[in-house]
Parts: sequence; C-alpha cells; structure tokens
Amino acid sequence: MKALPEVYHILAVESSAGPASCALLRVEGERQTVLCTASVNTRLTHSQTLMPMIDDMLRNAGLTAADVHALAVAAGPGSFTGVRIGVAAVKGLAFPEDLPCISVSTLEGMAYRFAGLPMECDIVTAMDARCRQVYTALFSLNNGVLTRETPDEAITLDELAPRLAARTRPILVVGDGAALCHAELSATVPLLQLAPVGLCDQNAVGVARAAVPLLQAGKAVSGDTLLPVYLRLPQAERELRRRQGQEIT
Repeated sequence: MKALPEVYHILAVESSAGPASCALLRVEGERQTVLCTASVNTRLTHSQTLMPMIDDMLRNAGLTAADVHALAVAAGPGSFTGVRIGVAAVKGLAFPEDLPCISVSTLEGMAYRFAGLPMECDIVTAMDARCRQVYTALFSLNNGVLTRETPDEAITLDELAPRLAARTRPILVVGDGAALCHAELSATVPLLQLAPVGLCDQNAVGVARAAVPLLQAGKAVSGDTLLPVYLRLPQAERELRRRQGQEIT
C-alpha cells in the first residue's frame, strides 16, 4: 500500500441500512474538510446507486479516482446485503492502486457525526436488529472529544434499558433504531433524547471522520483483506442452524 502524502483525501462509503451515502474528506494535519458528500434514500438497491453516486461526487469535487489516497467503509453491523455491497465497492476501488482501506464500525461512524461539537452528553447508537433487538454501542462526548464506552453489541431493548437508566446526563440516541429506542425506553430513561433529524441517520461523513485516527494509528488493510463485520449470523444461516439443532449466536 502507498504511503500517504501530507495532504490526503479519504473516500468513505456508508451502505449499512436504508440510506446510502459517500463522502470525500481532505485531511491537512489536524484540519479536516468535507469536500463533497452525497446520499440517497430511495427504493433502488445500493448496488444500483452507490457507484454512480461516487462517480458524481468525485466529478462535483473536481477530482478523479487518482486523487483518492485512502478508502473507508462502514463494515458493520447492519444490513448483511448493504454491508457486503459497501465492502465490495471499496475493495473494487482499492484494487487498481492498492489503496489503504479502513474498516469502520457502523456504530462508531454514527457517533463521529457529533465529534467536535461543544457538547457534554452521552451518545447511544442504535440500529434496528428486529425482534426488539438493537445493534448498539455507547459513547461519551466531552466538549467535542468523543470516547467509546462500550463495544458494539446485539442486545435486546430490555437489556439496554438499565444501562441507559444508570447514566446521569443527557443521552442522544442516534441511528435507524433511534425512534424505536426512544418510543420504548423514554418512559424509564427520562434523559433519553432523539438526535436531530439531520444527524440521526448513518452517513459517510461520520465514517470518513472515524477513519482518520484509525488510519493514523496504522490500522489500514489492503482491499484483499477487507471484510464485513457481523455481530450475528445472517437470518438464513440462523434458520438453518435452528433446523439442525445447532447453537445460535
């Protein structure tokens, strides 16, 4: 993989849920600039929309694929199909120039939308995992500094409730499971608040920003070794194991 120049561009992809998005981030030392971003939330599949959207974004930014120095993707948890499409797109983009790739937790990318904001609160990221379960992680935001408090997990709302009830300051809930969490838990967790509409959904800007410290810490991998990250088995495999009497995780 190529070494990064002093000023470099990260192209990020987020396709873990219904909306799909891409973003182009310029990094100059401590300065980060979002050059361009695009998103869609239609009934078209991500395989139809993602690559044309990336091409349009680069053109609108006045850049080409040759100006991209690193790639980032929301690698999971999330929709199994959506995550696979995003990872496959990044692998394909990485191959010609052997670009470094960063695997970003979908949940961490969601929380990074708030990094840098002068706020004091907790952030719980939540994706609907069906059957009153969520993919979730907890972060704290202290005057703009984002810190992870818990690992990514797939748990029930009943398991999440006491964890949030123990917190002592406002809690923003973010993600496509945010409305579900708020509706189910706000009565027992009065500090729980829905994040603003524009910051609630998964977005590639957060993925790009989350990728920067990982890239600087040497956590990049090649496109060949980039893989999705699943917290539980796909539904088809879960059903197969159930029929076979095997343990399901």
